[in-house]
Amino acid sequence: MDAFVYTGLPAHVVFGSGTVEKIGEELEALGINKALVLSTPPQAKQAQAIVDRLGDKAAGLFSNATMHTPTHITEQALAEFNRLGADGVVSIGGGSTIGLGKAIALRNDTPQLVLPTTYAGSEMTAIIGQTEDGLKTTQTTLKVLPETVIYDVDFTMTLPPVMSVTSGMNAIAHAVEAMYSAKANPVLSLMAEEAVAAMMRALPKITADASDRDARSDALYGAWLCAVCLGSGGVALHHKLCHVLGGTFNLPHAETHTIVLSHALGYNAPAVPETMARLARATGSDDPAGALYDVAKAGGAPMALKDIGMPEDGIEKAVEIAFKNPYFNPRPLEEAGIRAIIQAAWAGDRPS
Repeated sequence: MDAFVYTGLPAHVVFGSGTVEKIGEELEALGINKALVLSTPPQAKQAQAIVDRLGDKAAGLFSNATMHTPTHITEQALAEFNRLGADGVVSIGGGSTIGLGKAIALRNDTPQLVLPTTYAGSEMTAIIGQTEDGLKTTQTTLKVLPETVIYDVDFTMTLPPVMSVTSGMNAIAHAVEAMYSAKANPVLSLMAEEAVAAMMRALPKITADASDRDARSDALYGAWLCAVCLGSGGVALHHKLCHVLGGTFNLPHAETHTIVLSHALGYNAPAVPETMARLARATGSDDPAGALYDVAKAGGAPMALKDIGMPEDGIEKAVEIAFKNPYFNPRPLEEAGIRAIIQAAWAGDRPS
């Protein structure tokens, strides 16, 4: 076997159904006496229920988390954190809320407990992306890695089927790129293949019956593994393009990942035969990129960037930004090829 390096990030995970019951003791284990509970506006009611559950362990609620973690929202939340005398955060939601909790921790090193309600996976990474003046930048630091994650299948049961699919595809993208990133190794590849297989089993079942608890459990398990892959692995073309598109055109995160995934994989496929073999097993298809596209489309996910707000005249701008900073990719970046996949993603074409 070839030499490799694997770094497992520290995390305390509680997985199952009804695991929210343990939130009080988990906060106590972290030394948190007054937690600021974070959410997006649509999840404020769910977050308020956590505040009520915590009683005097809750400092209050900040329910204005926003996608792509704009810095001005972070400053508002940090001011509320200080005003209320909080000493930790509880983030309930997906990537937008978890990103806000990380942004606070980046600034004051506060401990974090996360209750994911989607499959986005940010809770398992030391990566934070922030947007300022229309430009999204990312950095990696253990300061933003949540200490405790409570995976409660019950909190995903009301996630709408289409949102489940886009969130699941976002998660799958983490596992796919971990297999061929600069930090790829056999340990992550095992997790990644299992993660994609679990997700591909679950998503069609959730599309057919959103109340299928076994499918929901499979999806959350797969999302956890996908997130570990992202946290301990690396990224390449897919994530770079999604950060460019999301930050530049203010596109919704999960939908952007869903649309770009099959096209970026198709571009890299000739350079990663071992990954394609693993994905063929995980998807049950000799055309993994097409299989991912088909599952997303069958689940009602938007399949074209033009349908989620990207203007056609933004294609050239995206190509230009994508080449500004060098980054690892298993296949050399060719301007014509990158333009072609962004054009196909904009139009919603099935990857060839």
